[in-house]
Amino acid sequence: MTRDSLENLIKNCTDILRTDDGISGSIHYTEALSWLLFLKFLDDQEKEAALEAEMEFEDYNYILDEKYRWQNWARKSHLTGSELINFVNNDLIPYLAALNDEKGVNTREVISSIFSEVTNRVRSGYLLKDILLKIDEIHFNSSDDIHTLSVLYESLLQKMGDDGGNSGEFYTPRPVVRFIVETIAPEIGQTIFDPAAGSCGFLVESNEYLKTKANTAEKVRILSEKTFFGKEKTPLAYLLGLMNMLLHGVEYPQIEKTNTLNTNIREIDESDKFDIIMANPPFGGKEQKIIQQNFPFQTQSTEVLFLQYIMKSLKFDGKAGVVVPEGVLFQSNSTYKAVKQELLEKYNLHSVVSLPAGVFLPYSGVKTSILYFEKKGKTKDVWFYDVPLIDGKNLTKNKGITFGHFEHAYKIFKEREETEHSWLVPVEQILENDTNLTAAKYNPHLEDQEDLLEPHVYSSEIQNVLEEALSLISSLNKTI
Repeated sequence: MTRDSLENLIKNCTDILRTDDGISGSIHYTEALSWLLFLKFLDDQEKEAALEAEMEFEDYNYILDEKYRWQNWARKSHLTGSELINFVNNDLIPYLAALNDEKGVNTREVISSIFSEVTNRVRSGYLLKDILLKIDEIHFNSSDDIHTLSVLYESLLQKMGDDGGNSGEFYTPRPVVRFIVETIAPEIGQTIFDPAAGSCGFLVESNEYLKTKANTAEKVRILSEKTFFGKEKTPLAYLLGLMNMLLHGVEYPQIEKTNTLNTNIREIDESDKFDIIMANPPFGGKEQKIIQQNFPFQTQSTEVLFLQYIMKSLKFDGKAGVVVPEGVLFQSNSTYKAVKQELLEKYNLHSVVSLPAGVFLPYSGVKTSILYFEKKGKTKDVWFYDVPLIDGKNLTKNKGITFGHFEHAYKIFKEREETEHSWLVPVEQILENDTNLTAAKYNPHLEDQEDLLEPHVYSSEIQNVLEEALSLISSLNKTI
């Protein structure tokens, strides 16, 4: 199938889904397409595995019972209308969700994890039948179809992220992701982990970066089976991430559906650690006291809890690139300061890349930065880079960050050159300034100016401080 025909097919599917009463916006039709594509993908993979087994004069044990295989209910069956909806809602999805009753087969556990949370939002069985017939035209045993579909799927995820709302937290703009991956520069044989995987952008981009280096069968196997790890608690994001990984050729993505912050980080041992961690943890969230107890420095702030988790999960000599909101960098209350002080004194925080405001519009207008640190030695100095706007034009929802914004930063990142956009600061100076890690604080070209953030950033941080203070007072009252 050509790119144009596949692109038209996906567009036709989304156009049909938009007309269904149960679909509201891109997040719903992307979800519906994702689980349907997954089942077609699984069916094509099973057929190929069965054919290979037959050529070896062996029997193949299908993962799904015959009734529930795509070719039988979606392609050959005459089910449509209310009968089709009834089969999908009351038979197919419950069956798939219960597959974890089978022990020792990882694929069944993955399917169960996905469909235990899936709700079929399509209400018209006639529209659903149209979608099934179109998806049936895709051949997942064709490398060309898979590659083309992976690109189109990325565009669906981007559209979902651009629409804002809760869906924006699943998608990190690809220029940001690619910049972090290329500056971290992973190698085959290293384990790569994202504890807030979302749609698995960091893992997918890492695979794209590494697969050109996989020039032997063993390297290909390592890349497919032993390289990529992730955790994601949101059912929809988990489905999107798995589908994204599969479409990009990672046959065994080790993505776990769980709340990462449920882990007591004091109990993380060496076998739980990773060579490389890249992440854009959710920010602005609040965690309950029972979750906070898993961390030495307790706070409601999800971004600070994730930062502690990432620090603890890094192997010796490991490398991390983490996106954090600006508030983490300038706040100086006891918890924030303690975490940053540990980062500076027990890790090598070698670089902070300050991103322009508006990178995550319309999901969030909060200004953000990328922290780069290694589990090796301690920080001597920090290289700050302030990513400039192109022609002074602010980022907007429709004109977001591009690869061009990072072109200069990428050229000088490794050598940590000092330019009009970058400067080195001794760690002693940062500690003297209450661990303030904002680039503007030390900008030598703005010595007499104060870099003011948007008002909502300050109001959000003030709210966080007040809420944490009230929480402490409440705990004190209970003690008294």
